[in-house]
Amino acid sequence: MGTGIAGCGRMGAPMLAALTTAGISARGFDVKASDGYGDLAAVMTDDPDQFARGLTTLFTVVRDIAQTEETLFTDQAFVTRAANLERIVISSTLSPRYVRDLRARIPAHITLIDAPMSGAAIAAEEARLSFMLGGSPGDIAQIQPQLDAMGKHFHHMGDFGAGMSAKVLNNLLAASNTAMTRMVLDWADDAGIEEDALLNLIHTSSGQNWFASGFNDIEFARDGHAEDNTIGILVKDVESALDAAPVKADTTLPRAVQRLISGLSPRPR
Repeated sequence: MGTGIAGCGRMGAPMLAALTTAGISARGFDVKASDGYGDLAAVMTDDPDQFARGLTTLFTVVRDIAQTEETLFTDQAFVTRAANLERIVISSTLSPRYVRDLRARIPAHITLIDAPMSGAAIAAEEARLSFMLGGSPGDIAQIQPQLDAMGKHFHHMGDFGAGMSAKVLNNLLAASNTAMTRMVLDWADDAGIEEDALLNLIHTSSGQNWFASGFNDIEFARDGHAEDNTIGILVKDVESALDAAPVKADTTLPRAVQRLISGLSPRPR
């Protein structure tokens, strides 16, 4: 089985490293030149033909729907370029509606699994990601060795698409925690409350949340909003959740969270 990861950025690169560390034959593709990947350079390529050769299992870890379209259908077109492709595992966080619609666009002989993950780059680097899985149990069993190499927690949510639905709901909570924790810290500055003192209080009190508890370890915790950083991705993730919102759902609060994150400025250390 030839395993490949398309999109070797802040999440994909450590996922690839975890696979190779576990002794799984894997390679990575990214549009960036492979000479910037240090120890991973030997298993990286920016040549889609080279990457597609012998590829049977493709994990996509690209940023958004536009890059997914490029990866699967247009610029790299691995759906048709990889002649031996048996399964595609969607690990990007995308609109569940878009993900479910992929089934009608991809040949039936190619298995589709959605396996978005949670844990940020630190969890990818430590090979302890949490995966939310959509697909048949038999299909998921086929990629369990790769999942075991990259993660620690595996949640089978249902048929194809269910993993992505669960992921965007989880990320909506994560975005809310991010927005509100940053706002609370800004208000604490105005009140003259020291940052670490408040974070320690939150960690042991009713306001506890993953973002506040990991504030000094999460690599993007102090970032301001930019289109190409994790804060910007959170804005996109909220949009993915909104795209899957129930008919007539009240989306006022998610939209407010999205606006708060969009307005974040860098927070000094």
